[in-house]
Amino acid sequence: MALSNKKILGIITARGGSKGLIRKNILPFGNKPLLAWTIETAKNSKYIDRVILSTDCPEIKDVALQYSCEVPFIRPADLATDTATSADVISHVLNNIEGFDYFVLLQPTSPLRSSNDIDSCIEKCINENAPSCISVCKSDIYPQLMYSIEDKHVLKPLLIGENQTRRQDMKNYYTLNGSVYVVDISFFKKHGIFITNHSICFEMPKERSIDIDDEFDFAIAELMLSKFG
Repeated sequence: MALSNKKILGIITARGGSKGLIRKNILPFGNKPLLAWTIETAKNSKYIDRVILSTDCPEIKDVALQYSCEVPFIRPADLATDTATSADVISHVLNNIEGFDYFVLLQPTSPLRSSNDIDSCIEKCINENAPSCISVCKSDIYPQLMYSIEDKHVLKPLLIGENQTRRQDMKNYYTLNGSVYVVDISFFKKHGIFITNHSICFEMPKERSIDIDDEFDFAIAELMLSKFG
């Protein structure tokens, strides 16, 4: 397998200023802080050589250190705002840490991913020589059934000219689930993006694809944890 000579950096990103759910990255989830699930899953990967956390928050840093995750620096304040992008944060990390061929971006808000999900995504990216491999899940929302609301509450279909059909006959669509991003570092440094027309995907099941943004998501994730372990 072509992975043996590739150095892979796991990057967990967790800022302190979450608004949808205050302190969500370190809230108790099951028997440990939410962040700890991602740290442990990353450290159990067969391929990730080093796992680090990028954060602006001393409290999040302390939790990470409790679970043996490196925090080599504190993220600058300008990279912890609502306008800072994930690409900005990754660029900051890669400007400070060198010697790796790929990075794996892992967000604490996807606690139900498995180490096998991470490793399968890495394998696909490297073995297929893709610039990136991104985790997805099958969407429950069909564009054929989506509308915008125009003036006077008039419905305008999202896909003009497409006929509605029975749900079971519709084409499958997929959405990014925010769980795993595997990216070739040389590609990222050249283009500054995670996804291109040549990116590939790794499909994850719905029950491991919860992305926690608010209290409702958190409750659903807890339900999935209790049901599927």
